[in-house]
Amino acid sequence: MKSKIFYALLTSMTVGSVAYGQTTVKGKLTDSQGKELSNITIKSGNKQTQSDNKGYYQLYIPQNGAFEISISGIGYRRETLQVNPEGKITELDNIILQKADQEIDQVDIIGYNSINNKKVGVAKSGIDNKDLPQSVQIINSQVIADQQINTLGDALKNANGIALGADRGGVNENFFARGYSLGSNNIFKNGVRTNNGGRMEASTLESVEILKGSAALLYGGVTGGAVVNLVTKKPKFESGGEVSFRYGSWDSYKPTLDVYGPLSNKVAFRFIGTGQSADSYRDIVKTERVYVNPSVLYKISDNSELTFNFDYLRSSFTPDFGIGSVEGKINNEVGRGTFLNVNGAFNNTNSTNGNVSFDHNFNEDWKISLVAGLQNYNRDYYGSDRLQANAQGLASRALSRSATEEFTKNQQVNLTGNLNTGGVKHQLLFGGDADQSATKAYAYNIFADPTKPSTPSTAYDQINVFNPVQNRLDIPEFAKNTWTKTDVYRYGAFAQDLISLTEKFKVLAGIRYTYQRTPYSGKFTYNTGVTETVINKDAKGNEVGAKVDKAWSPKFALIYQPITTSTIYLSYANNFISNSGYDINYQPLTPSLVDHYEAGIKNDFFDGRFSANLTAYRINNNKFTQMALVTADGAANGDTNMKEFTGKTASEGIELDLNGNILPGLNILAGYAYNFMRYTETLDIYKYKNAQGQDAETSGSEEGVRLVGTTAHTGNATLFYTLQNGSLKGLKFGASAFYTGKRNAGWNNSKINVRDGVNRLIAVDPFTTFDLSVGYTAKRFSILAKMANITDELSYYIHENYSVNPIPPRNFTTTLSYKF
Repeated sequence: MKSKIFYALLTSMTVGSVAYGQTTVKGKLTDSQGKELSNITIKSGNKQTQSDNKGYYQLYIPQNGAFEISISGIGYRRETLQVNPEGKITELDNIILQKADQEIDQVDIIGYNSINNKKVGVAKSGIDNKDLPQSVQIINSQVIADQQINTLGDALKNANGIALGADRGGVNENFFARGYSLGSNNIFKNGVRTNNGGRMEASTLESVEILKGSAALLYGGVTGGAVVNLVTKKPKFESGGEVSFRYGSWDSYKPTLDVYGPLSNKVAFRFIGTGQSADSYRDIVKTERVYVNPSVLYKISDNSELTFNFDYLRSSFTPDFGIGSVEGKINNEVGRGTFLNVNGAFNNTNSTNGNVSFDHNFNEDWKISLVAGLQNYNRDYYGSDRLQANAQGLASRALSRSATEEFTKNQQVNLTGNLNTGGVKHQLLFGGDADQSATKAYAYNIFADPTKPSTPSTAYDQINVFNPVQNRLDIPEFAKNTWTKTDVYRYGAFAQDLISLTEKFKVLAGIRYTYQRTPYSGKFTYNTGVTETVINKDAKGNEVGAKVDKAWSPKFALIYQPITTSTIYLSYANNFISNSGYDINYQPLTPSLVDHYEAGIKNDFFDGRFSANLTAYRINNNKFTQMALVTADGAANGDTNMKEFTGKTASEGIELDLNGNILPGLNILAGYAYNFMRYTETLDIYKYKNAQGQDAETSGSEEGVRLVGTTAHTGNATLFYTLQNGSLKGLKFGASAFYTGKRNAGWNNSKINVRDGVNRLIAVDPFTTFDLSVGYTAKRFSILAKMANITDELSYYIHENYSVNPIPPRNFTTTLSYKF
């Protein structure tokens, strides 16, 4: 039945893509020396394409009368031509573009156009998305502007298959993709790994690129769900900019300045700066942010350019762990705005990113890119977090005080090229990368007991969540106790080849080797002034050794394109997951190798103005770690860090992505995703004698039940329409809907829990929010207003069972801007 549905969908998409009539303009582009020009943008109205590596292009125009086309590319003067169609196919004479170093035009993304004929930086290879056997999604600048997006979480609501799993204390947004958490290794900025702490700023973003599934071939030790690349706005060799002011509910103020232009005929700059001050629908909670992003582009020659990009974010806000839980469950009697943290709670982050990239075209076929980046991220935190109330609503509050300093360096090289061997075309990618990170975590002594001011204590007071009167308002003394410094070193090299056996049949193959080392940590104690090496030891005091992971990550795919507007693919890839603990011989655990199987179809309709992409996948981890049953000498094991590879997990689902602008001014972005991740094989209930000789038992997790944090169904739909003619030209209307399906919070049950009738899961109901927007643009001025969550839906994001954060109620946002 599933296969019939799949082939029916394939047939309908294929028929649709060829049924629409079209007028085709064809031609070739060269420079004054006869060099064939690739990646030049040819555009007419809302239709656009790019020239191939031989300079050829074809553009589909849905009209028979005369029209204009514009031609633009980096380092060349923009040309505008009047075209009078000659039947269904119009072939133009060879067009020669003149070089103009003072004019560097970015390729504009108009509306929500299909991404299938675009190249995405997150894929590194320069391969068109239609040739990439993997699901890709782009949240472009038009979507960011239309939805008045502020943070990465706002943007990723539009990415099917990615769901916000928890909003832990408002400190970090935690995302899941295809059942796997997107950790700190999975988010990049301009191709360089970055930290998501303090919430990413969206005002500088040109686009958000999402590469779903396994990206281990390109990036090494990343989880299997997806990688996200934030692409910032680049300098321009033309003077201009925009100033805007955003105001919203709860006294949210956000001015933004974006200015760009040439410093010389070879150097261009851009500067983006913004700040935000806001209260919240949550009592007491406040936010203060400052962000700057200067960048410089130096065009060394026609074939080489150097880009410097720097940004700094200072984010200060009140950590807020929501309404807590009552007897381990959500209780709607606790008010939506009830603030339960202690007086003076704070979370201050400072994040600095810098990178320099060098791009050089050896010729029309070969290009090299070099990137070096660094990040410094600091966090300072004080508050009370794990709030859990009893049946009467009474919850004890314990204080937490911490600080973190992270410094990361990244280096990478990517070489891309085209090569022909006989009649077979090869699109090659060779790369290498390395990054080194050092994290220093500070631990504090807190003196919360006023009767014993010199004795460390975190116990603060008790609060009633139904009547949250603050019993204490003082901020106890605290002092640094220790810091622990942990280093991680990652190195990798990879190769990939897209082999075009024919115009319709292609093969992609690649391999990567990754080496990752975590040496012993260093620990400094303030009382003694002594720094010591933290030796990894097992339960018996034996030295375990430094943590080293080594892994090969292959990828193989078959690609079939029956017509130019349709792609069908099957792919296999794997990634590795680092494991903590040690085996029965006290050796560090090797990584788990996770197998990814994916099938998809990508289709363009209406001359590339609309795309519909469907993906199905299954992810198997057949090397999932569980606590070992027995030790090496056959005795019962009571050491939870001693593990064995006897468990299995599976994640499977489908994703449907729709986007485009079928009519002038009408932009559509929509999609749906389903995921089911669960344990498929875990440890049975096992009885043993613990270290004290007492009877004990352990077991693996319940099988076949959705994992905590993962979401069954997600969906989104956004439609914006701007009037193109008449007295109301520039008037814009928009509507968005975001659906988050059923999910589990708490903890997955063990088989012992199930046997004893204990349920640690918290079922969270699905919810849908609706947003309406209206705006108007007149010459250089524009105004856009949005009413979000117009039905005032109430739901929660939950981390385990203590950070229970209500979603925002009905609210509005308005942006007034002026372009110059």
